[in-house]
Amino acid sequence: MTSPDHAWQISIERAREIQSDLEKKIKIEPLPRSIFRIAGFDISYIKKENILIAGMAIVEYPTLQLIESYQLEDSITFPYIPGYLSFREAPAILKLIDLYAKNIDIFMFDGHGVAHPRGLGIASHIGVLLNVASIGCAKKRLVGTYQMPAIEKGATSNLMFRDKLVAKVTRTRHNVKPVFVSVGNRAELNQSADLVLHCCTRYRLPEPTRLAHQLVTKAKN
Repeated sequence: MTSPDHAWQISIERAREIQSDLEKKIKIEPLPRSIFRIAGFDISYIKKENILIAGMAIVEYPTLQLIESYQLEDSITFPYIPGYLSFREAPAILKLIDLYAKNIDIFMFDGHGVAHPRGLGIASHIGVLLNVASIGCAKKRLVGTYQMPAIEKGATSNLMFRDKLVAKVTRTRHNVKPVFVSVGNRAELNQSADLVLHCCTRYRLPEPTRLAHQLVTKAKN
């Protein structure tokens, strides 16, 4: 898989234009019928050195056994601006994907998809650029309103933004804070929430992104 040409060191105005253009290309469609390999991604920062560490964990589905994991250090070239995080983090993730992601059925991100001020969080941004099935599973809400789901594992509620359903607030463990599951690209919301729930074992986060988080946290330390 070859990463697409894309300018990343740009103005906020240009970044906003890119988000608007790419948001129109998001595809809402069923997930692949056969899922064998899921890649999860996360990022950690070494701010004093202006470096970020991107991590990718590939798990077998449905066993969720770790198959491979990779990490990559890269320079930070875009400032921290809420709503534009993908311009800061995506370049390193795209390098990881280009180098190591083979035969991946689903790309899962510790971040948002369409549940974003301009409908293009990192899961959608990368999903559209690569034309792959992608899902966002975020720990915090970025936009919208919702009712807290019931405390039982598997309970969900709708996250609404501008009168549109953009995510499923999903309880992945009994009486533990829910996660926010949204479509990235080439995915459908209910299926995405079900998949994330299946990928959660003893922990709040799904195994692909949880293992990626472990990887980058260990590398940082």
